[in-house]
Amino acid sequence: MVADAVERASQESFTHDAPKTLQGQINFLMRTMKTAKAIAEEIGVTADSVNRYRRGTRKNPPKQIADRIEVAVKTRWQPRVRQRAKKKAATSTGITVEARAYFGYHAPIGTTDEARPRRITAHLSPEYARRLFDAQKGIGTQTPNEVIAEGLQKEYFQDYGRRASGLEVEFTGIDYIDFKF
Repeated sequence: MVADAVERASQESFTHDAPKTLQGQINFLMRTMKTAKAIAEEIGVTADSVNRYRRGTRKNPPKQIADRIEVAVKTRWQPRVRQRAKKKAATSTGITVEARAYFGYHAPIGTTDEARPRRITAHLSPEYARRLFDAQKGIGTQTPNEVIAEGLQKEYFQDYGRRASGLEVEFTGIDYIDFKF
């Protein structure tokens, strides 16, 4: 779920729209993936169907196939623009997290530690953006959820150490999550 949210956020940095016509999408995929067979395996059709889409003899794929084609195009569209946006987030601007999830706490005696749903929007520093992107690549020991939980703990719940110093946040049961960077 976190990986999908990061992918959606990176797609917001596009400088040009991805191809919208079926023929344009298939031609773009042919340039990036090189063979009809590779495209066919990705979208779940035969190589002949891909060639028919490319030539324009088949113009209306089933909705499910059309959605797969669109996802395949958007995941490959403007990779350098996306990398530049991620690099900027990881070095200077940070990321904004909007989530509705269950937040549980390990807190001092006398307070509740029962997880409850909350909707939170918070801006996290570039350090957490870098660590989130690294965790997605498998670098380090933390998962993306743990990085987000730590970032929200330090920057939202503890307000950089000004309150709730003994609080440890758990970030589970994600209903939805979105990022902006």
